[in-house]
Amino acid sequence: MLEKTTRMNYLYDFYQSLLTPKQSSYMSLYYLDDFSLGEIAEEYDVSRQAVYDNIKRTEAMLEEYEEKLLLFHKFQERFKLIEEMKQLLKADSSNGEMEKLLEELEKLD
Repeated sequence: MLEKTTRMNYLYDFYQSLLTPKQSSYMSLYYLDDFSLGEIAEEYDVSRQAVYDNIKRTEAMLEEYEEKLLLFHKFQERFKLIEEMKQLLKADSSNGEMEKLLEELEKLD
């Protein structure tokens, strides 16, 4: 469950601008603020089932966006490469300029 939550948080971060305000709000409350379905339903004066359905549809949309755009996948790959570069630089610490460039690259994510 934690892995799904983490994945949804990342997908939400990458694609939230593609969601409607209602979808964005439900996802934010559910995944970021840890509201229950009942709490969200009460907040918006709708049924718990309506909130559940909306969240499930939005999760599917986020997965479709990722399938097509691969922003999260590319982020993960960059992170792996940066970590590998750090390890190589630790082995050869004579290149201070390379370390600075690597730090700048990390800041971009």
